[in-house]
Amino acid sequence: MSYTIIIPARYASTRLPGKPLKDIAGKTMVQRVYEQALLSQADRVIVATDDQRIFDAVSGFDGDVIMTSADHESGTDRLQEVVAKLSLADDHIVVNVQGDEPLIPPEVIDQVAGNLANSPESGIATLVESINDVETVFNPNAVKVTMDSQGRALYFSRAPMPWARDIFDVDEKRLPETAKYYRHIGIYAYRVSLLHQFVKWQPSSLEVTEKLEQLRAMENGVAISVEEACRQIPTGIDTEEDLSAVRALFER
Repeated sequence: MSYTIIIPARYASTRLPGKPLKDIAGKTMVQRVYEQALLSQADRVIVATDDQRIFDAVSGFDGDVIMTSADHESGTDRLQEVVAKLSLADDHIVVNVQGDEPLIPPEVIDQVAGNLANSPESGIATLVESINDVETVFNPNAVKVTMDSQGRALYFSRAPMPWARDIFDVDEKRLPETAKYYRHIGIYAYRVSLLHQFVKWQPSSLEVTEKLEQLRAMENGVAISVEEACRQIPTGIDTEEDLSAVRALFER
């Protein structure tokens, strides 16, 4: 299986400015992510950035980096610019690895790429993990997913989904025994042809309402293949507290 990893890396982060260049045990965060991605079976790993400081940092550790426009509204737009610059074939698979996950297991990167390769009817593949606590089900920052019997996404939502009417109407502190709950993990595999289509679509009503970009693809009829991650994926770094926790882990 042949595929490419692209790591979008922006300097401007609302909660943690300059996040890709934060130090983690002597290396920048973007280098940590890059090195984890190199452990996968991908043919090539590329950092896509719009900031000269990040470009220089990646070049400094001999990483593969491409400068992209500063006008992109999403990481998907940035991916599409890279695949267009590289003239990748329409059927080539690209995996978007978030630039704030220095602990991402390479096995799950290979898994999501393989999932898409084995799902010719799908334009996108992604991963989930089981939810076993009711707090996460009701947490709007944890995106929930429902799937059909073939492993295709039915819907993504920040709301509790599925809604266990007979239980949640009277008790929101208990999960039903009859339903399974899954949290979406933000790693995607795309076919290049889908990326070229995606950037031509306007943001959809569901996407704008939920603030979930993948709903744009679903509203345009794209099948999204979903699998449960083969390994637990540590939480990414969004805050100073997250960064401190990961630094402590590397120090140990």
